[in-house]
Amino acid sequence: MPSTAVKLRPLSDRVLIRPLEEKEQKRGGIIIPDTAKEKPQEGEVISTGPGRTLEDGKLVAPSVKKGDRVLFGKYSGSEVTIAEEKYLIMREADLLATL
Repeated sequence: MPSTAVKLRPLSDRVLIRPLEEKEQKRGGIIIPDTAKEKPQEGEVISTGPGRTLEDGKLVAPSVKKGDRVLFGKYSGSEVTIAEEKYLIMREADLLATL
């Protein structure tokens, strides 16, 4: 993991996620090209923002932490590239579950 990713700290209730690539499976000898593969829906939390601020000013800390494995929607988040590595930044509400 590049050290620059650790320096990137999301704002508010956003989470920085490194998508985990699925293991390549060959079915019937057919190799699926990278362009036809679906986007990964599982990832590792790299860093989190300070949390969500409620209307009364209270800060709600994120429920996930660095190192957690999470599931997210197929088209969730914004993709960013840092030091030739792809990451996703998304709101904590876009996360579906922790593993």
